Amino acid sequence: MLRDRFTDELKTAMKAGDKTRLSTIRLIQAALKDRDIEARGQGKGPISDEEILALLQKMVKQRQESIAIYDANGRPELAAGERDEVAVLADFLPQPLGEAEVAAAIDAAIAETGAGSVKDMGRVIAALRAQHAGRMDFGKASGLVKERLSRA
Repeated sequence: MLRDRFTDELKTAMKAGDKTRLSTIRLIQAALKDRDIEARGQGKGPISDEEILALLQKMVKQRQESIAIYDANGRPELAAGERDEVAVLADFLPQPLGEAEVAAAIDAAIAETGAGSVKDMGRVIAALRAQHAGRMDFGKASGLVKERLSRA
């Protein structure tokens, strides 16, 4: 489903002459092709939509790190280019969960898995990944899960 959307958006960007969007979508497609080749080497099929969302999130995170570096080193023109790419990538990601929704999802995952201590953290994170792939920052969620389980 996402692959078809990338192709459609690529055609639209070409017709509109939107060079930033076009180049960013081409970057996405190149990254997808790399991941598909890697998966094929491991005897797997094309990557799933959940894996594509994780790839997009990784790309956004890389660009945000670059923005911070460019801003710190007085390169606003490079930071602006990275911000434009982040905006295009964000169009393909689902709306992220708010803080209250993340807290509720963590509580539900803890209850669902029956987690009682920090040792059960892996099961809770796995349940969250299964239900909220692409909508949650699992780096932050991991800290929240650990905090909740250490209180239990």
